[in-house]
Amino acid sequence: MMKTQEQPKRIKYASIRRGKILASVFGHLTLTILAIIWIIPILWIVLQAFRVEHNDLGQITGIVVGHYFPKGYGFDNFINLFKNPIFEFGRWWLNTLFVAVFTFIFSTLFTLSVAYVMSKLHFKSRKTFMSASMILGLFPGFMSMIAIYYILKAVGLTGSLFALILVYSAGAGLGFHVAKGFFDIVPNALVESARLDGCTNAGILFKIILPLSKPIIVYTALTSFLGPWMDFIFAKTIIGETNRSSLTIAFGLYSMIYGEQANSNLFTQFAAGSIIVALPIVILFLSMQKYYVEGVTAGSVKG
Repeated sequence: MMKTQEQPKRIKYASIRRGKILASVFGHLTLTILAIIWIIPILWIVLQAFRVEHNDLGQITGIVVGHYFPKGYGFDNFINLFKNPIFEFGRWWLNTLFVAVFTFIFSTLFTLSVAYVMSKLHFKSRKTFMSASMILGLFPGFMSMIAIYYILKAVGLTGSLFALILVYSAGAGLGFHVAKGFFDIVPNALVESARLDGCTNAGILFKIILPLSKPIIVYTALTSFLGPWMDFIFAKTIIGETNRSSLTIAFGLYSMIYGEQANSNLFTQFAAGSIIVALPIVILFLSMQKYYVEGVTAGSVKG
């Protein structure tokens, strides 16, 4: 009798197990297919960056080729990219680095300061401000692009790198939610003890909160750096193509393919520039991945 009762259970458990195995196999197969779809264009850009093939005129062939893998490899595209007298890639790279470094300094300071205020200080309009910032965060930043451009034009700042730093840093404080969630983890008892000892809010932030919040500092700094490093829309609007000495990498590379002096034969140099742009991002993420994940996880869960 017992064997008769156990048999349906075994069949049921075996069926469930088979279902889990099939679901696992299907999931891994789907992820593999998606990974291949993502890797193919990335690999193609890398191959184009190292592709060295010449046409009948002795020029390196551009974007139009009849094969996926190059017939010749080399670093010619990287060398020509920096030697090109029309497209000053080296200057663009330094411009972007200048903007990104100053932006991440100011943005990180603003974001962490606002996060501390919203986490550890309680005032009358606190909830109203949090709700308003949440609603404003739902709208993409480029919606304000035209208004920002005319404001900068009125004060004579268009076409300058300082204007880009100002635009990228000014609204950084509204992205305080993840950092606030991390600061909420810090015990309030530490903050209250410091206040009883006469410590100011700035002292509490820099001497108590920040030393305990390395993951969220790394997360905020990385996101603040990546924004201006990869931005195209605001750089194109504020700098413009006429002021070529102040171009950033994203808009500079775009002008190589679609600008007034664009040339399809420059595509391999464009690909080489894309690799150079991606390298700092990859290195930063690989070296700071541990703290980045900790910052996102702790801040998101608590927030």
